[in-house]
Amino acid sequence: MDPVALLRGVNVGTAKRVAMADLRRVAADLGFERPETLLNSGNLVFGASSRLGADDAAGLRAAIARATGVDADLVLLDAVRFTRLAVANPLRRDGGDGHDGHDGEAGGEGHDGREGREPTLLSVAFAEVPGALDGVAPPAVDLGDEDLVVAPDAVYQWLPAGVLASRVPAAWWRGLPTPVTARNDATVRKLQAVLARRTP
Repeated sequence: MDPVALLRGVNVGTAKRVAMADLRRVAADLGFERPETLLNSGNLVFGASSRLGADDAAGLRAAIARATGVDADLVLLDAVRFTRLAVANPLRRDGGDGHDGHDGEAGGEGHDGREGREPTLLSVAFAEVPGALDGVAPPAVDLGDEDLVVAPDAVYQWLPAGVLASRVPAAWWRGLPTPVTARNDATVRKLQAVLARRTP
């Protein structure tokens, strides 16, 4: 199955501008098959003839930096791991398979979660190193209406007031034992659909 590369913090405001066409070109130049991007936030899916590891992720990051001048953290997940983490989201309220009858758009009756949670207000932060978050405690602060679950490979959040209003301290994120790259669940669902479409 095809790998997914998630770049961190690109095309947010005016900093770290990366054209998605450049990402596709870099992947093709490295010999990867059928590269495609989703949205404008650094989501790259491509075909690989063998299982990729940390050295491959580092090589892809370096190639992107050379081609674009932007050195961004990058999380590389094979399709099985990405899909497993997406489906395992404990804060989804629709069964977890990405199909809530709303095609990845806002679901349910609002932000209170009674009939589903709006995917754009759910976040999944994928760990760069598998298993590295095992045993990490949630932040010891009052999160109010937010929910946060730390799993070995990801941090799941429900952010009813939006990500910018999150009560999770920046220092907690900086203290994690591995870099993480977050996507809202609307994007995660769309990537699930891309992977399903590409699967023979």
